[in-house]
Amino acid sequence: MKKDSYNRPLIFLTDEIAFPKVELADEEGLLAVGGDLSTERLILAYKSGIFPWFNEGSMILWWSPNPRMVLFPKRIKISKSMRKVIRNDEFKLTKNHCFEAVIDQCAKVKRQGQDGTWISKEMKEAYLDLHMLGYAHSYEVWQNEELVGGLYGIDLGHIFCGESMFSFVSNASKFAFIQLARELQEKNYTLIDCQLYTSHLESLGAEEIPRKKFMGFLKGTQ
Repeated sequence: MKKDSYNRPLIFLTDEIAFPKVELADEEGLLAVGGDLSTERLILAYKSGIFPWFNEGSMILWWSPNPRMVLFPKRIKISKSMRKVIRNDEFKLTKNHCFEAVIDQCAKVKRQGQDGTWISKEMKEAYLDLHMLGYAHSYEVWQNEELVGGLYGIDLGHIFCGESMFSFVSNASKFAFIQLARELQEKNYTLIDCQLYTSHLESLGAEEIPRKKFMGFLKGTQ
């Protein structure tokens, strides 16, 4: 049996809709393997600080990294150039106008250090089901009536769990993220879960916090 750096066996999920405690994740954040992508399991996962991330054709991997990359909406950083883009109305934003198109484009984006996409057909169908139930939302960016960028994620009512974004033209996905942050700030959301560190997210004001603190925000105890 494969073991991680903490010298513990991998945890395999059963048909039961349940997850182990996030503290059992290894140092890379891998918590468990297997299970399914049913809406019931996915909703429980996000409410428990866990998300799926795996390559197409592999077993489902469930993660809860420590630290956690998050953005507190009021701390969004908007550069002078982006303020000009917003002021000049270069883009138009819509919400839940074409969720499937957004997830399709996110799946096509080539990402550094990744072979292929983690947004498989199975993953897409699962998030379309979550969208139909009102949990998954998309934000679309338009320029001259063409879809040029966007993002999607899971809305827990006080935390928005960002999943993926794409951009065909410069600043399109950044525009979507900024407008999302502004909307959530108005609605008094606690934070946007960005999951893992990237320099791009950091430039927009996102920061890493301990998983324990993130779980406190998730449970409303912080």
